[in-house]
Amino acid sequence: MDSGRRPCGPSPSIAGGRLGLRYDLSDARGGSIGPGLQNTAQTDRHSWYAALLCTFWKDCLLTSSATSHVSKIPAVTLGFWVVKILATTLGETGGDTVSMTMDLGYLAATAIFLATLIVLVFLQIKAKAFHPILYWATIVASTTAGTTMADFADRSLGIVYAGGSLLLLACVLGALAAWYKTEGTVSVQTVNTPRVEVFYWLTITFSQTLGTALGDWAADSGLGYGGGAAAFGAALLCVAAVYFWTRISHVMLFWVAFILTRPLGATVGDFFDKPVDQGGLAVSRPVASAIIAAIMIACIVLIPQRAGDHPRTES
Repeated sequence: MDSGRRPCGPSPSIAGGRLGLRYDLSDARGGSIGPGLQNTAQTDRHSWYAALLCTFWKDCLLTSSATSHVSKIPAVTLGFWVVKILATTLGETGGDTVSMTMDLGYLAATAIFLATLIVLVFLQIKAKAFHPILYWATIVASTTAGTTMADFADRSLGIVYAGGSLLLLACVLGALAAWYKTEGTVSVQTVNTPRVEVFYWLTITFSQTLGTALGDWAADSGLGYGGGAAAFGAALLCVAAVYFWTRISHVMLFWVAFILTRPLGATVGDFFDKPVDQGGLAVSRPVASAIIAAIMIACIVLIPQRAGDHPRTES
């Protein structure tokens, strides 16, 4: 027989794509839904509190499980691309400073930057949360290593720009293929486990090296540094237009844009420090590196930096 009384306790509901909870306190407190409930038995109250505690604990477990894989890379926003272009430009001038201005040579500079990159990637993987300075320092290390590796292959080993670019493109595609075969996706929205982070940084390092070779190839093929920067900048704008106005895979477009920012940074960096008779501004490499680094740090501080919204991947 219906007693006319509503059951007390938590009432589950679905809100925002996850389990939400409503707690009906009126019955336990009594008097709010009718005079017949003012003398609710104490045992009913105890049952209600026990149910509340049990449901609260389950909700905590659900929340902890849903956020157990945290993102340690930034959200892909306009600010991300601004800082990324500055980082690639700094990678060009910084790499040339060590290999050319300091006269250490491409091989020694590559060893220095690769060792730095390995240490920073290790720290990035071991980190428990997103740290903007650590992330962008790792990006700079990858782009400086990419600069000296590409220069070593092109100028010391004698691999022409075209051959080096094709070889490095094969490395990028190979890294992406291995990543996809292992994880079923190459989206940066899944970079939330150490294994995926290894694929992420390997792909980034190959793409930075490829971008350096592409930038040098474009500049030496007749476009010059200013023309090369304009060409790659225009290509990035085209990618942005395709992103917003077509249904082409956003994952693919991200990696295309990521690769294109590197030759853009390479040609801009060379435009700053190359001699005037070669089409540059003849700015000292250390000075140019210091200026670009200062601008980049200011952008990291002033532009809001937050971890990307990377959902947990179900096994």
